Amino acid sequence: MTQTAHHLAATPASGCRAGCGGCCIAPSISSPIPSMPNGKPAGVRCVQLDDENLCKLFGTPQRPAVCGNFDFDIELCGNSSEEALRLIGEWERLT
Repeated sequence: MTQTAHHLAATPASGCRAGCGGCCIAPSISSPIPSMPNGKPAGVRCVQLDDENLCKLFGTPQRPAVCGNFDFDIELCGNSSEEALRLIGEWERLT
């Protein structure tokens, strides 16, 4: 399955909300990311997030482990991309 096909097939019941991108924008990531060697600060869009809010590194060894470990959780991701940004952003501020 291709990267895009995998993301488009994903649903909140089975994984990430396709095209959400909340976990690629709201939290800080301290691990190096290709083209972002110092990671990324909270609220900054990851350079590996494409125009459709899909990870360009999905399924590759270059994807940081922290990203691979982030999984859909209705309490954290809410019911929409906007809610995910708000909830994950709040979680980031609290930690």
